[in-house]
Amino acid sequence: MKEKQQHLTLEGIKKFQDELDHLQQVRMEEIKVKLQEARAQGDLSENAEYDAAREEQAMVYERIQELQYILKNAVVIESDENSEVITIGSTVSYQEEETDEQMTYKIVGSAEANPFEAKISNESPIAQALMGKRVGDVAMVSTPKGIVTVVILDVQ
Repeated sequence: MKEKQQHLTLEGIKKFQDELDHLQQVRMEEIKVKLQEARAQGDLSENAEYDAAREEQAMVYERIQELQYILKNAVVIESDENSEVITIGSTVSYQEEETDEQMTYKIVGSAEANPFEAKISNESPIAQALMGKRVGDVAMVSTPKGIVTVVILDVQ
């Protein structure tokens, strides 16, 4: 099976590496202590603390594996500060023609996308419509409510 490349900014790589380090060095040790304390209580068959710690251990281990996969397959996004063309790594400001609402997003790889931080996936309909465009260009964005026309205001 071919592994999928994970497009990440240097900031994203650091964030994921820090999370991985924390999970491996801190969280897994905390869970290990919880398991030891639960085992010390004796019978494990009806030990809620033990079951909860095992469940937590499984979730943390799953996240560790996910982070290791992302970092192993990371491709660093080299953003060209002087580029006028929208690519992965660009921060784009645009205005919706119908509502005059202005939005600014950074286009990142899907693993790094976080709408609460105004980071959208390069695979999203918005990013797909914007990529390759320049300041002043018009893009047609497919949304659940239909096609929205936007004008690119700024590219960084």
